[in-house]
Amino acid sequence: MVEIKRCAMEARNDEKGLAACYVRQKEALKHYIASRIDRPDEAEDVVQDVFEISKAASDQLPVKPEVLDFGKLLRQTLADMDGEIQKSGLTFKLDLPEQPVEITADGTRLYRVFQNLLQNALNYSLPGSRVYLSLKTIDKAAVASLRNTSRNELPEGVDFTARFVRGDESRTDGGTGLGLSVAKSFTEACGGTFRVETMADLFTVIVSFPVSMHKPKQ
Repeated sequence: MVEIKRCAMEARNDEKGLAACYVRQKEALKHYIASRIDRPDEAEDVVQDVFEISKAASDQLPVKPEVLDFGKLLRQTLADMDGEIQKSGLTFKLDLPEQPVEITADGTRLYRVFQNLLQNALNYSLPGSRVYLSLKTIDKAAVASLRNTSRNELPEGVDFTARFVRGDESRTDGGTGLGLSVAKSFTEACGGTFRVETMADLFTVIVSFPVSMHKPKQ
């Protein structure tokens, strides 16, 4: 992992150098990852995620900032995952404003952030429990919060955004332990902040962006 980040730093402002780094490290990383995850056939996708995280850490992740409605993006992500949500047996409680909450971010990257966060809640929530998703404007910041009850009590002192850390190490459902790491990296690459809070079996992720000074369309 250190080697990936190192060569990404060396390839700063050099797309060819970054591509060469990717090719040089790809096969070795695939073998390493295949030994760490439950579905080795997914190693290719996981390798891509690891490189994306490393590029974000070295300020090399491409982002396309645009003014977007944060609430609309959250609703779209929920709609796209509705099939999985309905099958989960979980109850989603939403507190999303009707009026636009505009921020500046890369819409594709931010969509992936909340796709990962919702998937994390689906994977690790206590069966039959509630998942709370809210969006509020606080001191000129748009603050999205996703809270769920874990099926197991959460250990203290664990960085859940570290690579290959899963919410429940006893699970064998194919989780890669990269979802929260990707979400944090993409959020920060877009200019936002990402924070995880835990208390006993309660797991909360807070994603915050400055409210855009762009006047919302009526």
